[in-house]
Amino acid sequence: MAVAAGALLVPPPAAAAPGPKPGGRTVAGRLTDLQRLYREAEKATETYNATAERLTKQRAEVARLDRELAGARRSLDDSRVAAGRLARQQYQGTTELSAYVRLLLARNPQQALDEGHVIGQLARERAETVGRLTDSEKKADALARAARKALDGQLSLAERQKKDRDDVQARVQDVEQLLVSLTPEQLAALAELEKDGTDKAQRRLMASGVLSGRRKPSRKGNRAIRYAVRQIGKPYKWGAEGPKSYDCSGLTSQAWGRAGTPIPRTSQEQWAQLPHIPLKKLRPGDLVIYFPEATHVAMYLGKGLMIQAPRTGENVEVAPVASYPILGAVRPDQRPRRL
Repeated sequence: MAVAAGALLVPPPAAAAPGPKPGGRTVAGRLTDLQRLYREAEKATETYNATAERLTKQRAEVARLDRELAGARRSLDDSRVAAGRLARQQYQGTTELSAYVRLLLARNPQQALDEGHVIGQLARERAETVGRLTDSEKKADALARAARKALDGQLSLAERQKKDRDDVQARVQDVEQLLVSLTPEQLAALAELEKDGTDKAQRRLMASGVLSGRRKPSRKGNRAIRYAVRQIGKPYKWGAEGPKSYDCSGLTSQAWGRAGTPIPRTSQEQWAQLPHIPLKKLRPGDLVIYFPEATHVAMYLGKGLMIQAPRTGENVEVAPVASYPILGAVRPDQRPRRL
């Protein structure tokens, strides 16, 4: 992926790109194609991120079960040693059977009571030893089954992650192939058309008055903003969550995590799990989710601007909040309502 696939404003050398083909698509048509490819690449990236997150959790679960299984096996070994000792005592006549015989032959009542106590104590010890052995065997067997199942899940997720990674790479290559097929003039025209579309959407949004309120960020929101702003200029990289590069949800999840409020890793999970808020209540630090599939996310800065890790070939930047179709907004540090 050596080509800067998203760098519409940085055209490749003219010698590397063939001239326009007769009867080719219009600038608007090419922009539609390019934006579709970008969305497909970002959707694939978020799918990859979700699988990677599940794989990380699954690996932790496998490690936890392995530790528990090792402890259960040690406990089972101890129980077997105790059971073996009990068997030897039984064979040597030192268990409750010989004590019972001594009780029958005793002439002293107190001695009989003492012997009775011994019988009860030995019986309880035997029952406890057998019980511990049985419980240890059951626990070890159950943990072994769970560990095998968890490991199978880990291997399945690792295979899924590889397929997701290949899908992302294929989508990014589609973007690259389209970009290198265009001349610098065509790339400039695409960039200008995209900018015009964003400017019009931004003007409509601001004219609606939905963002007219002047709200201050929360304390944690302010921390998240400061972290995100420090990342400006760092490159976008799919699957990355810092510190040298980021994808869109990698930036937002890291910023809020550093602010002391861990949030889900992907834009889709951020939309699904975090409290939704109307745009008219948007305040700096809130997250804006884009596209019907919730495949892009940015952090609102105020005054109609947001900070984002945009796409392959570009860097973390400040941009108009209407740069893409808005799905909605979420507030990571909003307390859930009491029922």
